[in-house]
Amino acid sequence: MAKDSSFDIVSEFDMQELRNAVDQVKKEVATRYDFKGEHTEIELTDEKIHLEAVSDFKLTAIHSVLTQKLINRGVSPKILDLGKVEPTSNGNVKQDVTLIKALDQDNAKIISKLIRDGFPKVKSAIQGACVRVSSAKKDDLQAAMKMVKESEEVTVPVQFTNYR
Repeated sequence: MAKDSSFDIVSEFDMQELRNAVDQVKKEVATRYDFKGEHTEIELTDEKIHLEAVSDFKLTAIHSVLTQKLINRGVSPKILDLGKVEPTSNGNVKQDVTLIKALDQDNAKIISKLIRDGFPKVKSAIQGACVRVSSAKKDDLQAAMKMVKESEEVTVPVQFTNYR
């Protein structure tokens, strides 16, 4: 009997690359003409990015710069969960952007269902913050990888690890 091959589907990112991207955004915002003399604040913690600017328009500009810097550094912008824009007491607007660090149960169920529906001979099991996918045929596993990566239903970035 052939031994099953398997891999894990996880959602993680390199925190150092995120720090580098945020540092680049801070430098660019500090030197851009349209931000000269205006209060902007970009603060990264382990759980979120706090943004503050003088208007919604400036906040949108910071988002676009951040997205571009993340893409340039190889980090998926899907890790950003944009919060609600709120006014501050000094007339500015602020926003907290939560970082998506793990595969949540809803997305794990979506991934598992996609694999079950698309590939009946491939087994998928949710194991905490990852989905273990196994099959006797490696071609089926590679096709499942491609399908999950291209799916519009999965709202978090996915990586494939522990390939055996």
